[in-house]
Amino acid sequence: MKKEIRKQLKEIRKNLSKNEVFEKSKKIKEKLFETREFKQASTILFYVSYDNEVYTHNMIKDCIFKNVKIIVPISVEKTRSLILSRLKSWNDLVTGSYGILEPKKDMIKEIPIDEIDLIIVPGVGFDISGRRIGHGKGYYDKLLKKAKKAIHIGLAFENQIVKEIPTNSHDLPVHIIITEERIIYCD
Repeated sequence: MKKEIRKQLKEIRKNLSKNEVFEKSKKIKEKLFETREFKQASTILFYVSYDNEVYTHNMIKDCIFKNVKIIVPISVEKTRSLILSRLKSWNDLVTGSYGILEPKKDMIKEIPIDEIDLIIVPGVGFDISGRRIGHGKGYYDKLLKKAKKAIHIGLAFENQIVKEIPTNSHDLPVHIIITEERIIYCD
C-alpha cells in the first residue's frame, strides 16, 4: 500500500514543470517565512531539494544572507543516517549521495541535533494528520525520533497531500505542513 502511494505521488511530482515547481515553491517560502515557528527559530535544519521537491535552494540562500544559522544534512548511506552540518555559504555545497547537494568534506561542521529548533522535512507525500511518506530509506524517521525539542515542518505541493498515509511504529508525524495553498497545523 505504502509503496503504491509513494509511486503515485512520485509520478505526480515528476510531472510538474520546473516553472510550476519554482512558482509553487515561492508561495510555500512566503508562507513558511511568515510563520511564528520560523521567525522564532535560531537554528534551522533545511533539506536541500532535488528531483522536483519543494525548492529550498532560495530559502537556504535567503537565510544565509540574513545570518540565520542553517544546518543541512549529509547522507551516510552505509548506516542510512544523517550527519548534520552548519552551512555558512551556498558555495560550500557539492553533489553528494543520491545526487543531493551537501557540504564539501573540508567544510563539514557537525552540529548536535539538540541545538536545532526547527526541521524543514521533505516528503513524497503527507496527510493532514502530519503523517508522511518519504523515499522509504528511513533517514528522516531516525532523525525526527532524536529531535525531541525541534518543531518539524513538512513542505509539500498541494497535490502531495493525500487522505491518509499508512504508518508503522517508527513513523513520526510532522507538526505543520505548508503547501502553496495552506498551512496545516497537525497537532
